[in-house]
Amino acid sequence: MALGIVLLLGAVALYFGQDAVIRRVTSQSLGSLAPGYAATKPGYRSYVSLVAVVGLIAIGIGTGNVWLIIASIVLFLLGSLLVIFGEVVVYRRLKR
Repeated sequence: MALGIVLLLGAVALYFGQDAVIRRVTSQSLGSLAPGYAATKPGYRSYVSLVAVVGLIAIGIGTGNVWLIIASIVLFLLGSLLVIFGEVVVYRRLKR
């Protein structure tokens, strides 16, 4: 349960520090890879929400709340689809 709380607090910190993180981390090229979906505000928020949902899964496991675990897994799957779709759209817009 403590891990879940740490992940939720980390997600809150990432959310409020989004401008600095986008500017200094996610908008930088990784070698030959151009910045992707995480370099956009909606993309960054999508990734932060995935961190928060993983925290909810950990809290659900720690408390034994089956409904929280199931709901969190569903949210994680939906968030993952959103991130995958966003990455594909950003990748296709890159100039080659």
